[in-house]
Formats: sequence, structure tokens, C-alpha cells
Amino acid sequence: MTALDSACLESALEVERSPSLTEPQVLGIDLGGTAIKLGRFTVTGQCLQTLTLPTPQPAEPEPTLAAVCKGIAQVDPQRTAIAIGIGTPGPADRSGRVARIAINLPHWIDIPVAAWLEAKTGRPTIVENDANCAGLGEAWLGAGRSFQNMILLTLGTGVGGAVFINGQLFTGRHGAAGELGLISMDPEGHTCKSGNRGSLEQHLAIAAIQRRSGKDPAELFQLARSGNYEALTFWQAYGRDLGIGLTSLIYVLTPDAIIIGGGICDSSEFFFPAAWREIEQRVMPTSRDGLQLLRAELGNRAGMLGAAKLAIDRYLSA
Repeated sequence: MTALDSACLESALEVERSPSLTEPQVLGIDLGGTAIKLGRFTVTGQCLQTLTLPTPQPAEPEPTLAAVCKGIAQVDPQRTAIAIGIGTPGPADRSGRVARIAINLPHWIDIPVAAWLEAKTGRPTIVENDANCAGLGEAWLGAGRSFQNMILLTLGTGVGGAVFINGQLFTGRHGAAGELGLISMDPEGHTCKSGNRGSLEQHLAIAAIQRRSGKDPAELFQLARSGNYEALTFWQAYGRDLGIGLTSLIYVLTPDAIIIGGGICDSSEFFFPAAWREIEQRVMPTSRDGLQLLRAELGNRAGMLGAAKLAIDRYLSA
């Protein structure tokens, strides 16, 4: 993350120019297990102001949504935004009204987030999976803007995914498709909160890194930068697991690009080469012709931006 991104996320930040008084604005919200990131955007994606608040602990629905409303009042005190998009850590229903489940948040089952926020704020709201929001942000103004068929994988507290086919986000029959972090890697592996065992998330998420190495990703990043052999060896093994997980997705979807985001991606220079070697070894050339493995470009702003794009498309498009 750049110094500018850090400053923008830690406190409210105005950008260089002010929008026209008639330029519509929306709110994009990225609700996570530890932080709530809120942004006010124009319809062209210009970030006007952002704010980050801690997620209440435990992150149960009512206090968490109350904190979201508090953040909305701070990031948009003049009520200039006319619609809200919000990403939550789990699938939403196909209509964009209900957060179906969030396996890493307590008691988040069939929560009517859109109706709740509309009642509190008086503004139309749409809900989507947080990784899908990050994918929409990258597809709109980030690393995915040149691709019609792509996969986004977010590596962080969990492992989220988004799938784009012919330029459209694919969410399946009921809105729950694209849970790429829950695909099986090891049938006898560590138990996942989803009920699966040995999921990709159990190999790549922060808790998995801590379990496997006894260190946090940030510490391993610094050690690898200094040339530490153990850290470099760990990241090679991590990349191998990532590449193996991506192999199955490539055979099914044959994307033009795979974009990797999330905080762990700060160390991508140490694990991308190993991931790509696995892909080259395991995937036939016919299924990976022209494939690119890329790092996400928008950092922690991707989820907010994608949520804003949802609100624009649902409520402001002609």
C-alpha cells in the first residue's frame, strides 16, 4: 500500500479537485471483520473522501450496522450521496438485498442489510459479496479493466474470489457463486468454517500463514526482503499452493487474467514466480494461452470502489 493509500484509509481525505455541484455521488462501503472502510465517490470513480472505522467486536449484525451508519454520517455529513453500495464478507442474495451468510462473522445469517440501511439513512442500498466488490473495482478502474474474462482472488483474513465472464460478474443462480477460497485442496486438511476441510483458504489466509510459519505475513515480507532463507522458502511453498489452487480454476474458466489482491499480496514478488511455475507445469498450454497473473492495482480501495460501482449501476444508470 502506498503512503497516499494509508493516509486516505486512516482518516478522511479530500482529493485535489472538487466535483461539480451537479455531479452525482454515491457511497461505497467495504465491511470487514476488523475494519469498516467507507468512501464517497463520483459516478466516474473519483474518490472524494474516505474513512476507516474499527468493526465492533464481536462483529454481530446490529452493532456493526450501527457503526456503518456512524461512518456514513462522518464521510457524507451533507448527505450529498444519493445511493449506497456495501460489500459484506460472504454471499448476498441475487437481488442484492440480503447478506446470506458471513462465516467469519458471528450470527450473520440472512441479514436484510439493504432494508436496514435504507430505513436508517433514507437512501437506496445494494449489497454484494466483498470479494465481488473488489473484483468490480479492479474490473472498472484497476488491473482488470482490459480483460473480459478474469478471476480475482483476495488473500487476507479469508480468501475471497470473483469471476468475470464476457465482462460480467458471475454470481450463479442464487448469488453465491465465486467462493473460490472454499475449493478443496486437501481432503484431510484443516477444518474450514464453511464445513469443508483443507480448503484453499486454509492454505493461504493469514491464519494459515501464522499456523504454518509462526509469523505474520508482514514479518515474513520483511525477512524475505532481507534475504532470509526460511522466509524465502516459505513464500515459495505458499506460491506453490496458490498455483495448485489456481490450476483447477484455470481448467474450468480459462480466463484471460488472474488478479491477486488483499494484504498478503504485498509479498507477491516472493510467491508469484512459484505460483506461475506450478501453472506452467500443471495446465496444458491450450488452457492457459495468453494467461496473465497480475497483482491488483487498487489496494484497499478496491472494495469501496466496486461497491460504489454497484450503486451507480443499480440506481443511477439510465
